[in-house]
Amino acid sequence: QLQLVESGGGLVQPGGSLRLSCAASGGSLDYLAVGWFRQAPGKEREGVSCISSMDGSTIYGSSVKGRFTISRDRANKTVNLQMNTLRPEDTAVYYCAVLSPPLFSLCLSLPPGEYDSWGQGTQVTVSS
Repeated sequence: QLQLVESGGGLVQPGGSLRLSCAASGGSLDYLAVGWFRQAPGKEREGVSCISSMDGSTIYGSSVKGRFTISRDRANKTVNLQMNTLRPEDTAVYYCAVLSPPLFSLCLSLPPGEYDSWGQGTQVTVSS
């Protein structure tokens, strides 16, 4: 069974940058759509970004568009989320998840059960 592990979280000042990585064991990310999601205390889970398995198409949530970039590193078998110009409201636990490629266009809005696997999350805190 595919297991996902997120890394790269931490404490950063407003305006700073972080790069999150999602790695898989027990399988490959190559043929799956991969998404990043976040959940802050007391708030609902929010879709951040997704990348397709086929042509590298990407989707971004409105709150991160222009600041975050999702990409695949096929050599290292990871999907990364480069987060720039971070704001205090970006503070959350960030999760990666995978889903079947035909569902890519709905990636940010599907119920959690529609994703094939979730990671345990990595904490991102933006604070001065």
